[in-house]
Amino acid sequence: AILFGLGLLVWSADRFVIGAASLARNLGVPPLLIGLTVVGFGTSAPEMVIAAIAALQGNPAVGIGNAVGSNIANIALILGVTALIAPLTVKSDILRREYPLLLAVSIGAYLVLLDGDLDRLDGTLLLLGLVVAMLILVRIGLNRRDAHDPLAEEIEAELPSAISTAAAIGWFVVGLAVLIVSSKMLVWGAVEVAVAFGISDLVIGLTIVAVGTSLPELAASVMSALKNEHDLAIGNVVGSNIWNLLAVLGLPGLLAPGAIPPEVVDRDMLVMLGLTLALYLMGRSSKTEGVINRVEGGLLFLAFIAYLGWLVWASSATMAP
Repeated sequence: AILFGLGLLVWSADRFVIGAASLARNLGVPPLLIGLTVVGFGTSAPEMVIAAIAALQGNPAVGIGNAVGSNIANIALILGVTALIAPLTVKSDILRREYPLLLAVSIGAYLVLLDGDLDRLDGTLLLLGLVVAMLILVRIGLNRRDAHDPLAEEIEAELPSAISTAAAIGWFVVGLAVLIVSSKMLVWGAVEVAVAFGISDLVIGLTIVAVGTSLPELAASVMSALKNEHDLAIGNVVGSNIWNLLAVLGLPGLLAPGAIPPEVVDRDMLVMLGLTLALYLMGRSSKTEGVINRVEGGLLFLAFIAYLGWLVWASSATMAP
């Protein structure tokens, strides 16, 4: 169920993004704004649906782990592997303006969870934060849409070719429907595996589910880097992480409010904050451009392996008699 669900999830997420982006383009939305908002929503749609389904089924920790774990995987695994293949150079002024926003959102989400609860007020605050973040991104996009920004050019080049509005709506609906079915399948399989091996829902969300839902971003970032679209490779991760923290993490708070596992705050959020700060420093390392070179990419990848090892060790210690 996990493997089949992941396969359907990757396919349906791609169809969903194509439908949403094409529909927005046909409605006259500028390509840059589509890339900064609609595509970010589409690439985080799997995590959002999984979080909602898991919360409604009484397993909110799966969604919480998926949100935090996906952000860790996006930076340490995806950017680490991508930089090992092709060092990433940031030239986009738009992207450099997104780094502080991601760091602020990450710190804000950590402060919201610091009391050990994720209640409806927290969920509401996170979703309101999403609205504010999207307005900031729209303002950045509108201010820079007439400038020759590398990220804007790369987004326009990668947007799906023009299709009719009817076809766009069709792919949007089909993608969403299959997304829901595959997410239910994935959540069911993940919970059953957790029960069979005596592993917590949180750890399953942080590992299998998080890495699985990050596979589309990994493929997109590697392909972008190979095509010398470095800003887009990093932009995919930055946009996805903002959506994960504000939308994906906010849904369990609204649908299944309650206490969160203490290790989320004491371990996982701290790892995520450390990686986000590292990305901020690497991306803004000089006045003109930031570079994530192969050494830094290797360090990010090793950090991800070390984090997985930490999770395995902690789970083994918990299961030991």
